[in-house]
Amino acid sequence: MRSLKLFLAAVALWQLPAQAVPLMDLVDVEGIRGNQLIGYGLVVGLDGTGDKNQVKFTSQSVTNMIKQFGVNLPPNVDPKLKNVAAVTITATVPPSYSAGQTVDVTVSSLGDAKSLRGGQLLMTPLQGVDGEIYALAQGAVIVGGVNAEGASGSKVAINTSNSGLIPNGATVERMIPSDFTERAEVMLNVRQPSFQTVTRVVDAVDAYFGPGTATALNATKVSIRAPVTSTQRMSFMAMLERLEVEEGRSRPKVVFNSRTGTVVVGQGVRVKAAAVAHGSLTVTISENPQVSQPNAFAGGETVVTPQSDVAIEQDRKAMFKWPEGASLESIINTINSLGATPDDVMSILQSLERAGALNAELIVM
Repeated sequence: MRSLKLFLAAVALWQLPAQAVPLMDLVDVEGIRGNQLIGYGLVVGLDGTGDKNQVKFTSQSVTNMIKQFGVNLPPNVDPKLKNVAAVTITATVPPSYSAGQTVDVTVSSLGDAKSLRGGQLLMTPLQGVDGEIYALAQGAVIVGGVNAEGASGSKVAINTSNSGLIPNGATVERMIPSDFTERAEVMLNVRQPSFQTVTRVVDAVDAYFGPGTATALNATKVSIRAPVTSTQRMSFMAMLERLEVEEGRSRPKVVFNSRTGTVVVGQGVRVKAAAVAHGSLTVTISENPQVSQPNAFAGGETVVTPQSDVAIEQDRKAMFKWPEGASLESIINTINSLGATPDDVMSILQSLERAGALNAELIVM
């Protein structure tokens, strides 16, 4: 029988009074954001770990590329390259980046290459969602993973070697336009929608700049009257960044990561009065084949007779209960005293939520 060891990560925080935090930690400014770019290119210089012959678009890309340098291959000729891999290149350009500035790029294998270690990305244009080219990427690919494979087929892999990073690998060729300076108002988008947070943002802005400067549109948006000229608007935004606001209450969360078996219980999670009985059923199957071999002169055949032993064991755990308003610390201590695994914790908290005894939002990843 094989056992799976998982772990429980619980963030146990005491209830602290609300503290003021920088305004820009709570909101995003509409019109000021990063922009994603993508491109398709070739990584060369691989030590026989590139795409195999069945990946046709790699050889087609190489054929098209070398044509630009005056090399024409005969029709229907497959170059059969092992040191080249087709890749996708992605990058995010921060707001207001201008021509000449550089950004990091991520390179990921598109075919069946074994590794990109030691590869060099050839110059690749990166385009935005509008199809326009905004940057050019090129450089040596840094790979953090390692693959090792033996002649018998056994292999060991640490992290992944099919993707890598090129620090400052893309150069911005032109600035991505933004209408931020052209807007009559500055729009703030609260990251965690809350009427309390929006109201406090409006109060803080009005107290600093004067009544009527900010207007709450809904639980997410705050509209602020700001200067139109570029210099004055930049100064206004700098003063806005210095403001501090108390964040409104948000609903407590419990996060389950089903892939890693991690359970994170956030601050403020409480339960109503509830009684819980949680047991587990263990099924054990043991195979003990028996060999029946005839005597030397009997003329029979050796026969293997399967023999299976099946056992079922059910844990008998006592029912436990939480009092009304039990805190996070009480919840964790009770569950830990039972020796519960993360799977048990998931089942218990999900059942409490369905029973209406848990005042938290369950998030399954």
